[in-house]
Amino acid sequence: MKRTQETRWRESPAYGPRFFLSMVFALAAFAVVTYLSSGSLATTAIQTLICAVLIQIGYFVAVLFLVRRTARARKADFEGGARGASGLDKTKTQVPVSMNKPGHSQS
Repeated sequence: MKRTQETRWRESPAYGPRFFLSMVFALAAFAVVTYLSSGSLATTAIQTLICAVLIQIGYFVAVLFLVRRTARARKADFEGGARGASGLDKTKTQVPVSMNKPGHSQS
């Protein structure tokens, strides 16, 4: 079975540390703007918490999408490699013709 091309996780949009750092900056900016517009710490905390949950849901969906895409690519690669043989041909062992001749182990 041929392996699919490995993806470098650091180049992936769902790379954990990069996502976490981006989320912290986005939440900090959101909290500052919310506080400046509402003037209430309680409202800012609640809305920032809701925003954090929504961002996490989006991250979860993105990871599911990447896993599904990788699984589909592997499945397509596997099915594409097995199309040349069918039925019993896939399980038949390939023995060189020279192995069937008497005295094949002599050099």
